[in-house]
Amino acid sequence: MEKVQVSDSELVTLYIHGNEKAFEKLVQRHKSRIYTTIYLIVKDQYVAEDLLQDTFIKAVDTIKGGRYNDEGKFLPWIIRIAHNLAIDYFRRDKRYPNVVFEDGSSVFNTLDFAEDSVESVQIRQETHEQLREMIQRLPDVQKQVLIMRHYEDMSFQEIADATGVSINTALGRMRYALINLRKQFNQRAPQYDKNFYLR
Repeated sequence: MEKVQVSDSELVTLYIHGNEKAFEKLVQRHKSRIYTTIYLIVKDQYVAEDLLQDTFIKAVDTIKGGRYNDEGKFLPWIIRIAHNLAIDYFRRDKRYPNVVFEDGSSVFNTLDFAEDSVESVQIRQETHEQLREMIQRLPDVQKQVLIMRHYEDMSFQEIADATGVSINTALGRMRYALINLRKQFNQRAPQYDKNFYLR
């Protein structure tokens, strides 16, 4: 016999009417995904655990304060809270993540770091710093989509829901973010003497 699962909306309604167990069920159901969302941004287990707790506290405050608007999107809503708290933390501490392209490869794989010589390590560190600077130069909306897609592993539909835009807008912002990163990267690439390096 198949077990009937209570929806998130029903659990929120039960919680609003005083059923504390209903919120515990929501926490159990979604805490792993929310934790992962936060961890991918802050890259620190203890900070992620603190922010996970803050996320649920903020959710409780909002629901108990009567400000939660249930449109059947509890998970995107609470992930947005978690994302915003993580980004706030991220901005405060000026910690920047690495960028991973859609195929799962790191942007740094375009440069071959096969050896761990002192020079390789230095080049990699400089490249990471340059990339962080380039990401910071992106417009906020592009930076946000880039982080959500590559670090939080969110689908474009989830990004669209979390940021309140259409999926086409989310896709467009990602496209422009990657274009802008590539432009900046090309502008910084060393210019070689084309007469010396003939094709």
